[in-house]
Amino acid sequence: MNTTASQWNQNPPIKNWLYMGTLLVVATATCYLLEPHVTLTSQAMIYVLAIVIAAYKLDWVSSSVGAVGAVTALNFFFVPPRWTFEIESQEHFIALGVMLVVALVISHLSSSLRRETEIAKLNEHRARQLQELSSSLAEIDVPERIFALGKRALDEAFAGPNNLFLTNESYQYASENGIPKNVQDGLQCCITEAAALGPGTGRWPGLNAWYIPLGDKTAMLGAACVQPALAQDHAGREHAQALCALLAQALLRLRLTANVQLAQSEAQRQQLQSTFLAAISHDLRTPLTAIVGAASSLQTQHDKLSLNEQQRLLESIVSEASYLSTLTENTMQFVSLTNSPQQIKRDWESMEEIVGAVLSRMRLRDVNRRIKSKVAKDLPLVKADSVLLAQLVSNLLDNALKYSTDSIDLIVQSNPTHLTLAVKDRGPGISETAQKHMFKPYTRSDQSGQRGAGLGLALCKAIAQAHGGELTFNTRKSGGSQFMLILPVEKQPPTKEMP
Repeated sequence: MNTTASQWNQNPPIKNWLYMGTLLVVATATCYLLEPHVTLTSQAMIYVLAIVIAAYKLDWVSSSVGAVGAVTALNFFFVPPRWTFEIESQEHFIALGVMLVVALVISHLSSSLRRETEIAKLNEHRARQLQELSSSLAEIDVPERIFALGKRALDEAFAGPNNLFLTNESYQYASENGIPKNVQDGLQCCITEAAALGPGTGRWPGLNAWYIPLGDKTAMLGAACVQPALAQDHAGREHAQALCALLAQALLRLRLTANVQLAQSEAQRQQLQSTFLAAISHDLRTPLTAIVGAASSLQTQHDKLSLNEQQRLLESIVSEASYLSTLTENTMQFVSLTNSPQQIKRDWESMEEIVGAVLSRMRLRDVNRRIKSKVAKDLPLVKADSVLLAQLVSNLLDNALKYSTDSIDLIVQSNPTHLTLAVKDRGPGISETAQKHMFKPYTRSDQSGQRGAGLGLALCKAIAQAHGGELTFNTRKSGGSQFMLILPVEKQPPTKEMP
C-alpha cells in the first residue's frame, strides 16, 4: 500500500461528477414518484440523504457542489412556481437557504470524518508495518537481509522510487546499484551531516525527496532516500524516520554482536594462552631438567660411570626428549587448529597406509605386541591431512598403552557414507566425572599417575572436527574404554588406468 498522509483514496474527478449526477437524478426521480404521497419537506429530506451519501463517498469539493445542485434541483422541480428558479414565498426561500447550509455542513463533517478515518487506517497500517518489521529484523543476522527487508518496507510505505544504502566501516557506500548521481550526492550529504534532509526538515527544503540517516554521529550505518516528500506530510516523514531507526538498530545490533564475539574470542585466546603456559610449564621443565641432569652427568662423570649407568642415562635422555617432542607437536597442532581450523590441507589419503605407518612407529613402544589391528579390505580413500590423522591415531594408541595393561584392539571399517576407526582397551575406564571434561584442553587424567599436559584428547577432537568428522567415547560393557573416530566418505576420485 504505497501511500502518504496527503494521498487519500479519492476517485478520479470525472467519476466523482458522474457519481454526484447519478445521486441527484435518483433523488429527483424518487421525489417525482413519491410526490402524490409526501410533502415538500419530505422531498427535501430525500435530497439531503443524497448529499449525505455523496459526502461520505466523494471529496469535499464534489459533495459541496452536489449540495448546491440538490437545493437547485429541489427549487426547480418541486418548489412553486415549478420549472423556474424563482421563489414565490419567503418561507420557501428560508427553507432552501437552511437546506443549503445544512447540506454544506453535513458535507464538510462527512468529508472530515472520512479523512480522519482514512488517516486512522493509514496510521494503523503504519503501526502494523513497524511491528512486523521489528519482529522480522530481530531474527536477521546478516546485513544483506536487513538491506533487502528495509528496501521492501520503504517501497511498501512510499510510492518511490526509494533507495537504501548501507555503509561499511570506512563510511563508504557498499554499492551504488545504478542510482543516479544526484541521489548519491544527497545520501553522502545526509551521512556526512548525520541529519535528515528535504522538505519539512529545515535542511535543504528544495529537494524532492527525504534523505534520512541510519544512525547518528557516533555510529553512522547508512542512509535512505524516500519519495515522494511533501513538507506538510509530517506523519509520513516521521514514519520514514521510524523505519530507518529500526533498520539502524538492527545494523547496530549486528555490529555490536560482532564486536562482542571478537572481544570474547580475544578473551578466550588470552585465557587459553594463560592456561597453556600454566599447564605446560611443569611438563616442559621436568623433562628438560632430567635431560640436562643426565647429560651433565655423562659429561662430567663419564669415566666414573659404569656402562650400565651410562646406558640408563642415555635412555633417560632419549625418553625425555621423545616426550618433549610429542608434547611440543601436540601443542603446536592444537594451537594451529584452534586459531584456523579451516586452513588444513587435505588430499586423498589411504587409511590403510596411515594406520600402517602409525603401527610401525608404535611397535618401538609396544614391545609386548599388545596392539591388535584389524583393517578391512578395500577401504575408501578419505579427504584428509595424513599427518594430522596419524597424530590422532598415535595419541589414541599412546593413551591406551599408558592406561591399560591388556591387549588393545585397533579396528578400521567403512560403510557407504562413513569410515570408522575404533581403539578399544581393557583398562580401568574413565570415571563419569572425568568424562565430562576429557575432551577439554589441559585436562589431566587422575588415573595411573601418568604425566601429560592434557592436550592429547583435545587435539584428537579438534582434528576430527577439522575433517568434518566426530570423535566419540564409550565405556565397554566388559570393562575398558572405546574411542571411535567417524569420518565422512566423500565422492571418490576417478581411478587412473594403468597403461
